[in-house]
Amino acid sequence: MYHPELAGKVDAQRQAIMNMGKDIEAEARRCFPGGHLVTATYRQSTLALEQTATLLMDPTVPAIFEGAFQFQGTFVRVDVLERMDDHTWRLIEIKASSRAKAVHLDDLTLQTYVLLSAGLTLSASCLMHVNRQYLFKGDVPDVQQLFAIQDFMETVQERLPAVPGQLAAMRAVLTEAAPPVIAPGPRCHTPHSCPFWEYCTETKPARWIYHLPGKKETFYKLTKRGIVTIDDIPSDFSLTDIQRRMKENVEWISPQLLSRLRTISYPLHHLDFETLMPGIPLYEGTRPYQPLPVQWSNHIECQDHRLHHDAFLSRTQQDPREEFVVTLLASLGTEGNICVYSEYEQYVLLALAEAIPQYKRELLQVVGRLWDLLSVIQSFYYHPGFSGSFSIKSVLPALIPSLSYHGLDIQDGVQATAAHYRMVFLETDWVERERLATALLEYCARDTLAMVELRKILLDKAEHAIDPSL
Repeated sequence: MYHPELAGKVDAQRQAIMNMGKDIEAEARRCFPGGHLVTATYRQSTLALEQTATLLMDPTVPAIFEGAFQFQGTFVRVDVLERMDDHTWRLIEIKASSRAKAVHLDDLTLQTYVLLSAGLTLSASCLMHVNRQYLFKGDVPDVQQLFAIQDFMETVQERLPAVPGQLAAMRAVLTEAAPPVIAPGPRCHTPHSCPFWEYCTETKPARWIYHLPGKKETFYKLTKRGIVTIDDIPSDFSLTDIQRRMKENVEWISPQLLSRLRTISYPLHHLDFETLMPGIPLYEGTRPYQPLPVQWSNHIECQDHRLHHDAFLSRTQQDPREEFVVTLLASLGTEGNICVYSEYEQYVLLALAEAIPQYKRELLQVVGRLWDLLSVIQSFYYHPGFSGSFSIKSVLPALIPSLSYHGLDIQDGVQATAAHYRMVFLETDWVERERLATALLEYCARDTLAMVELRKILLDKAEHAIDPSL
């Protein structure tokens, strides 16, 4: 409210969610043909109130989008206000999620309170969310099937009596000379991450107990005991194996690591996928938020350790799945294990087997060859540089600093998804499209090369642990 400049920058993941929310809201408005948009921006509150009042008085307006309302200093913008008759309206809050959540009911309750207090008559107070069961049949999405509307008026009415007290408490905080002293913790990421997290935690020690992996109940238990750093955790405090290894802060190599690394057969493939998960289906036969594979990378290591790289990147607006499968099967052949990092590739392959039945047998054979490096590291190895995380973005710089993602134009999967969508569906400059394609290929290739090098260094460490003379 008073120091917005202290907020952190919106990261790629949050920006992608915001962009998708805007697209879904625009699509949802098609459910209300003839609706009028209040064009005043969020900074133009007075103008927005005036435009809304004009539309409310016009009986030819069937619905108002982004209507502005105010009561006793509480200002809201309503996604959809649908006219039911001359005096009655239906309030609809649009959400990009596939189900109603508690935080959505908070939004809905506040908006209902303001509208009722401003003198409107509401017949319903609804949440509108994406219907994940909707199957896109091609051409233009059927928005009446794509979205589901649920009336929560009964639930909202039960919540309304508490709203004045909650608003009074909020206003009281805003009258204080300084923000309240509230210790940062897991609550700062529920239901969304607070943009002031970095500011509030900049003085915390590097080994703050918040960074312990696992359930956050552990954080609260330790906080109650006055413990701030992982190093101060008493020896009698119950920790999981991973938490204990983080506390010990030393490299740990299981005696079973070597045998587990030697279970692979050559040629050894190292495979990574990138996918789109559009809330509004793009291709016939797909559903909202269904992962659609658009890119793969495969580093192939032969028995003599020669390395070869194959890759595929969808560059058109056509459904990429069949070409993805055909090129992938050609690269993988029928021999050797396939090293992956997590179970995500397996999940995508099984979905492809159902979506493209003519390749089901071959895809299931591929699934049978998968070998998960992540599960091996989680079970048999730990390095202090992991800081409790087994993400490849944490593991790689700890073991092979020279092979990090720094310097790449794309550095994580969220950025990759956004870049691919932009390249295929938004960008018109062919030079920029080529730049994005190059960046996508480099990023995905880094993921698979990382697996090659991680497996090698782990093998060296495991052999040395068994025989230090090696």
